[in-house]
Amino acid sequence: MTKRQYILFAIPALIWGSTWYVIKFQLGTVEPLLSVAYRFILAGLGLILFCFITGKKMKFTLKEHFLIFLLGLSLFGINYWFVYEAETKLTSGVVAVIFSLIIVFNVLFNALFLKGKIKRDVVIGAALGIVGTVFLFKNQLSLMSFNSKDALVFLICIGGIISASLGNILSAYKQKKKIPVLQANAFGMLYGGLSMFIIVMALHKPISFEFSASYILSMFYLAAFGSIVAFSSYLKLLGEIGPDRSVYITIITPAIAIVISTIFEGYVWDIFAVIGIILLFSGNFLVLRFKTKKLLA
Repeated sequence: MTKRQYILFAIPALIWGSTWYVIKFQLGTVEPLLSVAYRFILAGLGLILFCFITGKKMKFTLKEHFLIFLLGLSLFGINYWFVYEAETKLTSGVVAVIFSLIIVFNVLFNALFLKGKIKRDVVIGAALGIVGTVFLFKNQLSLMSFNSKDALVFLICIGGIISASLGNILSAYKQKKKIPVLQANAFGMLYGGLSMFIIVMALHKPISFEFSASYILSMFYLAAFGSIVAFSSYLKLLGEIGPDRSVYITIITPAIAIVISTIFEGYVWDIFAVIGIILLFSGNFLVLRFKTKKLLA
C-alpha cells in the first residue's frame, strides 16, 4: 500500500476505535433506531451542504440514486440500527468481537458479486485478527450465557454484519461505475437516516430527543467524525484496495477501543489481552504489507 492509503486506513481505524465507546452516550432515553436516524440525517445534510459549497457534481441518474439508496439503507441504516440495538444488551467489547466477523462476509461477497479472488494472506490475516479480538475480550465473552436472549442478540449482530458487508460491496461496485465517494456518501447517509426515521414511525416508536450535553455532543461527534470523515476515508480506500483488505479496519478498531477503555473505563490488562494485541497486529501486517493494484485504474 502507498503512504496515502495507509493514511486512509488510519483515519477510520482511529475514529471508529473511539465510536464503540461514544455510542454508549446515545443509548438510554432515546430509541436506538431514532438515534441512528438523527445521526445520519445530520451527517447527510452536512455533507450535502459541503458538496454544494465546494462545487461538487450533485446530479445523478435515477438508477444511480437507487444504487446510492441501497448503499445508504445497508451501510448507514440497517447496519447501525442493529449495532445500537446490540449495544443496549451487550457490552461494546462483545459487539466488537462479533462484528469483526464482517471480514469473512466481505471476502465471500467480494468473490461472489465482484469476482474478486480469495487471497490466502487476507484469509490468514483475518483469522489472526478474529482470534486476537476474541482474546482481547475473553473476559466479557465469558459472561455470555448463550440463552435464548443472547442468541437473539447474536442473530441481530449477524444481520447487521451482512447488511454492512453488502454495503461495502455496493460501494466498491459504484466506484467502479465512477460514482464519486463523497457525493454518494452524502446522499447515502441522508437516505439511510430518512429510511430509519420512516421505520421508527411505521413501528410506532416514540419520537423524542435528549437535550443533555453528553447526547448532543456525542451525536455531533458520531455524525461529523464517525460518519462523514471516517466513512469518506474508508470507502475511498475500499475502492482502491478492495473490500477484503480494507475491511480489516473493523478488526483493528477493537484494539484501539481497548486503549480508550483502559483510560476511561478502567479496563484491566492480562496475558490474554497482550496475546490478542500481538495477534491483531500480526494479522494487520499480513493483510496490508502487500502492494495492491487500484480497482479503479
